[in-house]
Amino acid sequence: MRGLSLRAREARGAGGIATVWSLVIGAGTMVAACGGGGNGIQSIPTPIASPTPTPTPTPTPAPTPAPAPTQNYDTAGYRATAGAVAMNALAAYQRGATGAGVALGVIDSGVDDRTGAFTGRISSASADVAGTRGTGDLDGHGTAVAFTALGGRGGNRAQGVAFDATLVALRADEPGSCGGSTENGGLGGTCSFSSDAIARGLDTARNAGVRVVNISLGFNDTAPSALLAAIGRATAAGMVIVISAGNDGESNPTLMAQIANNNAVARGQVIIAGSVNAGGTISTFSNRAGQSAAHYLTALGERVEAPDAKGERFLWSGTSFAAPQISGAVALLAQAFPNLTGAQIADLLLRTAREAGTSGTDDVYGRGTLDLTAAFRPVGSTSVAGTGAAISMGVNARLSPAMGDSRVEGLTLVALDGYARAYHIDISGTVAQAAPRPMLAPSLLGRIEGTVVSDGTRSIALTRAITSPGEARLRAIVPTDVPSAMQRIVAGSVTQTLTHDTAIGFGFASTGDAMVSGWTGQSGPAYLMTDPGAGMDRAPRAAAALHHVMGRVGISVAAENGRFAAPMPGMAAPGYDQMTVTFDRRIGPVAATLGVTRLDEQSTVLGGWFGGALGQARGRSWFADGAARWQDDGGWTLGARWRSGWTRAIGGLGGGMLASRAWSVEAGKAGLFGHDRIDLRLSRPLRVSGGGLDLRLPGHWDYASGQVDGWTSNRLSLAPTGQETLVELRHGIRLGGGEWSTHLFWRRDPGNIAMLPPERGMAVKYGLTF
Repeated sequence: MRGLSLRAREARGAGGIATVWSLVIGAGTMVAACGGGGNGIQSIPTPIASPTPTPTPTPTPAPTPAPAPTQNYDTAGYRATAGAVAMNALAAYQRGATGAGVALGVIDSGVDDRTGAFTGRISSASADVAGTRGTGDLDGHGTAVAFTALGGRGGNRAQGVAFDATLVALRADEPGSCGGSTENGGLGGTCSFSSDAIARGLDTARNAGVRVVNISLGFNDTAPSALLAAIGRATAAGMVIVISAGNDGESNPTLMAQIANNNAVARGQVIIAGSVNAGGTISTFSNRAGQSAAHYLTALGERVEAPDAKGERFLWSGTSFAAPQISGAVALLAQAFPNLTGAQIADLLLRTAREAGTSGTDDVYGRGTLDLTAAFRPVGSTSVAGTGAAISMGVNARLSPAMGDSRVEGLTLVALDGYARAYHIDISGTVAQAAPRPMLAPSLLGRIEGTVVSDGTRSIALTRAITSPGEARLRAIVPTDVPSAMQRIVAGSVTQTLTHDTAIGFGFASTGDAMVSGWTGQSGPAYLMTDPGAGMDRAPRAAAALHHVMGRVGISVAAENGRFAAPMPGMAAPGYDQMTVTFDRRIGPVAATLGVTRLDEQSTVLGGWFGGALGQARGRSWFADGAARWQDDGGWTLGARWRSGWTRAIGGLGGGMLASRAWSVEAGKAGLFGHDRIDLRLSRPLRVSGGGLDLRLPGHWDYASGQVDGWTSNRLSLAPTGQETLVELRHGIRLGGGEWSTHLFWRRDPGNIAMLPPERGMAVKYGLTF
C-alpha cells in the first residue's frame, strides 16, 4: 500500500522565513506528522515576534479536594502557557497533581533535550521503534509535541501541561525521511512514519507501563490489522491513546483517528484531538468531529509556544499541538486519582468538556473543549468514603425547632464521587435549620369543628375539617379504606369509664396526653399560640390510654405512635413511638401530676433528621414531666408545667447525649365581667440546652487499599443560641350561642432562632356550634 502526504511549514533561517513543501511517497502505510491526511497544510510553526500574551486567568475551581499545596503554581510561566491556562490546569496543580510518577509516551520524530526541558525525566524505556538511531530529533516536531505535553518549568516562559511526568520518547520516523537537514533547526526535512513503527511504539509503551500515549500523526488509509491489534493490546492494558484529528479542515477526522470508533480495540480509551483557537472557536485547519463526535475533544492548538530541535522557541499551530494538551491532562488525572482506569479517565475528560458549538455533542466540536476545572470537581453521585452513604449537595440534615439556630461548622469529610475519587468536602452548609413552626395561621385559617358527646361514663370527641366549594380540604389522617364520607373527620378519641376508678381511651390523629390531661385535671383554656408537638413537628396517628385510681393517687399509662414532618420533599415521614406513665393526685384545690415519657424515634433525634452522610442518627429520649393546676371557688386558676429531657443519639458515624428543657406558667380568671374569662400564659417551648453529636468522619483515603485509613472527630453542637419565649393574653366571652375570643401575643426568637425578629399581633376569633 502506498500513501501520500503533502505538508507545508514555515521555518526561520538566516535569511528570514522560508516555506518548504515536500511530497512523501513510500512503501507500506505511511503516516504524516501533525495528523496530516491528504492534501493540505499540516504543521505551521511561526517565529515568535513578541512575547506570548498573558491569557485571562480562569477562576480557581471549588471544592478543593485536597489541602492546598505549599508551592505556588500560579506563576508567570503558567500564565505564559496558553494551553494550560485555557484548560485551567491550575485546578490540578493546586491539589498537587503535576504528572509526577506518570509515564507519558510520545510516538513522533524523537526528542532533543538541549534546552534541559526533559532533563532527568526521560525514561530508559525510550527507543527508536523504526531503526537503531537513538531517540534524537532531526525534525523538531517530536520535541515540540513532547514539550507541550510535559516540558519542564522554566521561569517566565511557557511550560508543559504535566511538567513533572516521565517522558517515554518513541522515535518512529522512517530513517532518512526527515532529510537529515541541519539548517533551519532541522525544519527543512519532511518526516514520514509507518503504521508498523507506530504499532511497535505502542507495544513498547505498554511494556513500559505508560498510562497515556500521544500520537500527533495521521493517515487516510484503512488501518492495518497490525496497528489495530497493537491498539487493542494497549487499551486492554488500560492505556489512553490521544490521536490528532488532522489538519485538512475536513468534516471528519483522519481514518487513523477514526480508530476511536472501533470499540472492539479502542474500548472507549482513544480520544481524538481537535484544535480551537484562544477564543475557543474551532480552528479553520482542524478536521471536525463528524461521525466520531462521541470520542472527539478539542483543546488549544493555535500559537502554542514550544522549542524546536535546536532549542529555539516557536509558536506552533495544528491538531498536533491540541493532542498533547489532552495527553498532559490525562497524566494529571492519573497522578491525582490513581484509582482511575484508562477508560474512566477518557470518559471523565469527555464528560466534563466545556460546552462548545450547539448544545450537547455535535459534529463540529464533538463533546466540547477540554476543561480541567470540571474534570477535577466531583462528578456523579457523591458518597461518604468508607460507608457508601449518599451525600447531597443540598441538604444532608434538617434540625428540629428544639435545635433552633445551632451553629454547624467544620463538618469536613472525605467523599467519593461517581468515579470513586476522594475529595475533602465541608458539608456544614448542608445542615438546614428548621423553619419556626407556624402557630397562629393553622388556628385561624383551618376551619375546624370540634364535637364532644358525653353521657357521664363515655365521652366521644371528634374533630372535623369543614370545606366549601373552591376551598382546599384538610387531608384526613385516617386509613385510606375508610369511606369517603368519613374522611372529613381528621381526629378523634373515645374514652370509657369502666368502673368508678378505671377508664380507658383510644384515639386517632390525637395524642395520648390529651386524654390523660382530661382525667388528671390539667386541661386548660384554648390558646391560639400552642405547640402541640412539644417542640417537635410531629403528627400523631394512634393513641391508647388507661387511667386507674388507687386511693388518693391516680396512675395513667398512655401509648402513642405517629410521624414527624418529612425532612425533604418526596421522603417518607419518619416515625416515632411514645410511652408515658403519669401519677396524679389532688390536694385540695390543686391537681398535680408527675410523669415519665420514653420517646423512640426511628430515624430522627428530637425531630431533627440527620441523613446517611451524618450517620442516620436516631434518638431515644426520656422526659420527666410535672404539672400543677390550682383553682378556687372564685374562678381564679394558676397553672405551671415543666419538662426536662435526656436524649441518647446513636448513628453509624457516632452519637451523643442531649439535654432539653421546656416550661410554662399561666393564670386565669373566670367571670371577670360576667360570662367571660381572661387568661395569661408565659411559656418556653422545648429547647436543647446542651449536648450534640460526636461524629467520627473519614479524614483520609488510601487509594492503594481502597479504604479509609484516617478518621477525624467532629462535634456537632445542637444547642441553639436563641431561646423562644411566648406570651399570650386571651379573653373570651359567650356571645349568641358561641364564644368570641380576643388574643394578644408576643413571640421572641421564634423557633429558637435568635436572628429572627419578634412576632407580635392580635387575633379575634368567633366560634359558633350548631
